[in-house]
Amino acid sequence: MRTMLIILLSISFLTAQDRSTVKTGADLLFEKHSSRINGKRVGLITNHTALLSNGKHLADALKDDPNVTLTALFGPEHGIRGDAPDGRTIRDTIDAKTGVPVYSLYGKISKPTPEMLKNVDVLIFDIQDVGARFYTFISTMYLCMEAAAEQKIPYIVLDRPNPINGILAEGPVRLDSLKSFVGWAPMPVSHGMTVGELATMANIERWLSNGIVADLFVVPMEGWKRSQWYDETNLRWVSPSPNMVSLNTAIVYPGLCLIEGTNVSEGRGTDRPFETFGAPWINGKELARSLNSAGLSGVTFNEVNFTPQEIPGMASNPKHRRKLCGGVRITVTDRKTFLPLRAGLTVLEHLTKLYKDSLSFRDRGFDRLAGTPVIRTMLKEGKSAKEIEGSWQKELKGFLELRRKALLYN
Repeated sequence: MRTMLIILLSISFLTAQDRSTVKTGADLLFEKHSSRINGKRVGLITNHTALLSNGKHLADALKDDPNVTLTALFGPEHGIRGDAPDGRTIRDTIDAKTGVPVYSLYGKISKPTPEMLKNVDVLIFDIQDVGARFYTFISTMYLCMEAAAEQKIPYIVLDRPNPINGILAEGPVRLDSLKSFVGWAPMPVSHGMTVGELATMANIERWLSNGIVADLFVVPMEGWKRSQWYDETNLRWVSPSPNMVSLNTAIVYPGLCLIEGTNVSEGRGTDRPFETFGAPWINGKELARSLNSAGLSGVTFNEVNFTPQEIPGMASNPKHRRKLCGGVRITVTDRKTFLPLRAGLTVLEHLTKLYKDSLSFRDRGFDRLAGTPVIRTMLKEGKSAKEIEGSWQKELKGFLELRRKALLYN
């Protein structure tokens, strides 16, 4: 009995060691860097993820701060409060809680105009990212950084964790010809960086238009380590977008999002988007058996049948709406050995082999997500996931060398 108690206490101690209380840049802005905003007219690029440790939203905290004048809010995809479905155009409005004008950066305008910034002395970015190049929040961060630089306005990035850790990087570096809102910066699919580090890298590498450099200040986190996953930070998970429902979704997203560029459902319109995929012409049992035979580390595939439905605030017109789909659910069994892009490529490889006559690619859309046409071309040629991975190793190594100069954490 005594031995068992010691073992349980040891396990509890080790588990506690794996977790740390992470302080985000938002909290530390008030604790240590308030001089940068006191007496200033502040513009804030944000959404519902910008919570302080006390649960208060950053916009509300700035509005209530007697030393600060919050003059403008800028909303990314899904809006300031995060309740608009994927892809829905966001309109300019007035924020109901603060009474501050909200300018939409997801619609006809994606970059703040000089007119929008005329009453702003300092521009702040605080949005939770998920660690994938095609997540549009980082595109918004860069475009706002560029606008601030052009207007000579100081730009502050309040850092938050990369939820899928700050080590893994996978995929090809985005080609210049495929620059888009789902691939603004020349980086691999999984970058293994925080938003603060990404902003720092943009200045170092002169990614902004005409090589302009922003007056950037990153408020770094305290207590975060590169090896940590979001559930090891003691921070509360807030779904960054309607279909990013959990950390498990974020873990598979860098690989499974590529399915968006095909006529296969990526699970929108279900309770497990990106963890579920299929189509009316897929035999789920056959596909699951084929994928499991690939022997991927840290993951299993199980047959599932599903019918995509409209879900208010989450999915307005999902693929194969109201049609019964055969498909597969992906379950990560060991996230430390799981490679999301390798899994996504393997799924596409097996879909191509089993359903060549039914599978189709949205060529330009797929290439924008992948950052290159090479993946799509090689899949159509019948190449394996392993062969495709080999095509980008040199450029990935080059990115990792560049990345080192921008890293803020161990």
